[in-house]
Amino acid sequence: MDAIPTIDIAPFLAGDPDGRRAVVEQVAAACRETGFLVIAGHGISRETLEETFRRAFAFYDLPAAEKARWGPTGPARQRGYHGVATRSLAATLGQQTPLDLRESVFLGPVDDHQVHFANLPEAATAYAPNILPDDPPGTAEAFTGIYREYERLSLDLLRIVAVALGLPEDHFTALMARHFSILGVHHYPALATAPEPGQLRAGAHTDFGAMTILAMTEGRGGLEARTPDGRWLPVLPAPGELVVNLGDMMQRWTNDRWVSTLHRVVVPELGDSGSRRLSIGYFVHPDFDAAIECLPGPGEAPRHPPTTAGAHIAEKIARSHKAPFEAPLARGTSG
Repeated sequence: MDAIPTIDIAPFLAGDPDGRRAVVEQVAAACRETGFLVIAGHGISRETLEETFRRAFAFYDLPAAEKARWGPTGPARQRGYHGVATRSLAATLGQQTPLDLRESVFLGPVDDHQVHFANLPEAATAYAPNILPDDPPGTAEAFTGIYREYERLSLDLLRIVAVALGLPEDHFTALMARHFSILGVHHYPALATAPEPGQLRAGAHTDFGAMTILAMTEGRGGLEARTPDGRWLPVLPAPGELVVNLGDMMQRWTNDRWVSTLHRVVVPELGDSGSRRLSIGYFVHPDFDAAIECLPGPGEAPRHPPTTAGAHIAEKIARSHKAPFEAPLARGTSG
């Protein structure tokens, strides 16, 4: 494989029988072989993406003390602003590496489901209120707006995935009524000082949830996915296209028939002003209490015990916040 496949999903969304079949076949092949694909025809306008990028760059141009006003203060870590070098994605795989050279703003569900899960105290952080930057003006609206766009698209993609697995089209979407998907607006500043040995913009990891949808700006020092033969392949969507990759939850759901692929964000050369970049990812997490049980193929036995979406994600998030040298030595999975 020399490039991540690009698939136009518009024929599926339009309902054309032949087009649907072709899209499903292409998506199934990509999920089996690489766990990564680039999509066109997804319904999110290029103008919407560009405006969100503009708003995000403006926020990250603020002084560090101003951005820190929107940092999380409670137990819900996947909310608000997180500064550069405060997390290690490689730690989720037990790797002892320096902290990642990126800063982020995280949003959880826009809809409030706290009352529904009031009897599950462990769900409180998954449905915690968002911490939305209101400076510069329009930032909060841009971030919640792109969350809603991804939310719609995720349901379309889950319909395609279900058909590709030979399941009823609503198999996964039925578990998304009270999802706790996460939006991450990630900024990778140009390097002003040399990185530590082994330090990356985002360490090699796999994603936590069912799938990830990702928009990115151009800029050197970008996303790479590891191929089945062990090479690192740049992921280079055209403007307006989106990257989709499977997460650990989907690999578990499919009894390892589909793959959650290692990926990383590499460092550019020191002082390369053209290396500043953004990525805006949406990490698809079903309802907190959704059962995650293997879907074995003919003659297969389940390779993983049943769990729930909430329990699966909580373990992954806890690992990602460990300091590099506190990371568990046993191999794990990540997001």
